[in-house]
This record gives sequence, structure tokens and C-alpha cells, in this order.
Amino acid sequence: MDSVLILTILIVLFALVFDFINGFHDTANTIATSVSTRALPPRLAIIFAACANFFGALLFTGVAQTIGKGIIDPLHVENGTTLVLAALLSAIVWNLLTWYFGIPSSSSHALIGSLAGSGIAALGINGINFSGFLSIIEALVFSPIIALALGFIIMTIFSIVFRRFPLSKTNRGFRIVQIFTAALQSFSHGTNDAQKSMGIITLALFASGFLPNMETIPMWVRIACAAAMGLGTSIGGWKIIKTVGGKIMKIRPVNGAAADISSAIIIFGFTNLHLPVSSTHVISSSIMGVGSAERVKGVKWGTAINIVLTWIITLPVTVVLGAIFYELLHLFL
Repeated sequence: MDSVLILTILIVLFALVFDFINGFHDTANTIATSVSTRALPPRLAIIFAACANFFGALLFTGVAQTIGKGIIDPLHVENGTTLVLAALLSAIVWNLLTWYFGIPSSSSHALIGSLAGSGIAALGINGINFSGFLSIIEALVFSPIIALALGFIIMTIFSIVFRRFPLSKTNRGFRIVQIFTAALQSFSHGTNDAQKSMGIITLALFASGFLPNMETIPMWVRIACAAAMGLGTSIGGWKIIKTVGGKIMKIRPVNGAAADISSAIIIFGFTNLHLPVSSTHVISSSIMGVGSAERVKGVKWGTAINIVLTWIITLPVTVVLGAIFYELLHLFL
């Protein structure tokens, strides 16, 4: 069998593995608030999230095209299957490490950093599409800041509107609302996060000569990535749920609904701009914004700082990992 074909098959398989890991790694964030407030029992929350992620992943492709063309110039990636495979292995290793330790790091940062690192190792610094790469970095940096501000605003509005309602009645009503906001947030996660593997697979197919261009994402790629993420979601990520759902702040149903709404708005907004964001960062920042609106001291800033530090180190660490994996694969392939 042709070596390029073998590498392309491996890339498709590892991209689906990445999507599966992304499902139980990142999607834990999307249901963390609804589980911690007991709006939904864990198993039902996971089923909701898996279904919503699947349909969200199936219906959008704009972010996939940005990932496929925005970091590495496709015209410079002739026979670049080794490059793509190295990026996937790097991102998978980092995701598994952070999942094992219960750290809500970003799969988006991991994949983008890994792709940049393997791209630099393979093509040199000029192989990076700097205009596209910078726009992606800007989206990753500004989206959590906007999410924090929006979470603060929405929680402030809720506090004013519902200040005369008894706490027990408010909690009961918002537990019902959270069923819908959790589904909305999971759907928005699928519209953005599953696109990244679609873009990687499409880039590999183009680089291998199996696609004439990168303008259209094949339907089988869309279905496979959506199914992998949905299946991964069904496994769950309990360590990360505990961190996001309880260690940032004590979450009540009204807080959870406010955080879910702000997160979904941010993710949908950037999806429509065809820009990838980190759902982990957006959701965590929304929770911090919601907590700050009620009481700044109510946010456990020690945990928040640890999460932010993980955000900061993920990109540079995965750039290095991506380059290392490329050099290792280049020795043997």
C-alpha cells in the first residue's frame, strides 16, 4: 500500500481519536454547571450533551476551513501528511495529560499550537500563514475576556430582575432553565470544537492529493467527526466537571444559567465569524464573570489562576511538542 495513503488513513484515525478525547475532555465543561446545581442528573446531562454536540458539529463548517487554511498555507503542504500526523499526536498527548490531572486546558490551544510547531519544524517559519494564525490567536485571547464581561453583565441583570423573588422559587425556576441552557451550550460547543478535526482531515486529504481543493468539507468527514465527538461526550470527564463546576465558585442554578447563556452567545458568535475559540476558556471565564457580579471574594481565584496558567502554557508547550513529534516521525517515516 502506498505510504502516503497509509499516513492519510492514520491521520483520519488520529483526528477522530482527538475528537473523541475532545468530547470527554472539553464537553465536561459544557455540562459542569448543570450537574453541579443538580439541574440535570449526570447521565442525562451527558446524553443531552452528546446529542447536542453531534448536531452542532454536523451543521457548521466555517471553523474547519479556517483551521485547514489559517495556520499552515495549504499550497506549502505538498506531501505534508507527516506534519499533520505530528500535530495530532502532540495535541492528543497534551489533552490526555491535562485530563488525567483534572486540569481544564484547551483542546483548541493544544491543536493549534501543535500544528504551528510541526509546521515550523517541517517548513520553517515562512511556512506559517501569519495573518490567519494571528487572527486565530486573537480570537482565542479575546473570547474569554469578552465571556468574563458578558457573564458579569448577564448575572447583574438577573440579580436586578429577580431580587424580589424568594431564593427557593428562583432556584427551582432556573434549574428548569438550565436544562435548555446546558443543551444550547453543548450545541454551540459542537459548532466550533468538532470543526477543528474536520479542518485537519481536510488539510491532510488536500496535502495527499485526495481532494482537489479545501473549499468543501466532505460529508463523510463531517459525520465521522460529529459522531466521534458525540461518542466522546457520552464517556464524560468527571475530574474536569468537579474543577469547573465547583472549584471556581459555589454555583447556584441562577449562576449556572447565566454562565451557560453567556458562554453559548460567545461560542456562537465566533463560530459565525469562522473563528475557533476554546470552549474551556470561554466557559471558565463566564463562570468567573458571573461570580464576580455577585461577590468578587466568592470566586476561588486560586483555582482560577491555576486555570489561567494552564491557558498560558498550553500554546508554547504544544508548539514544542508538535516540533518534537515531527522530528521523531521524520526519522522513521
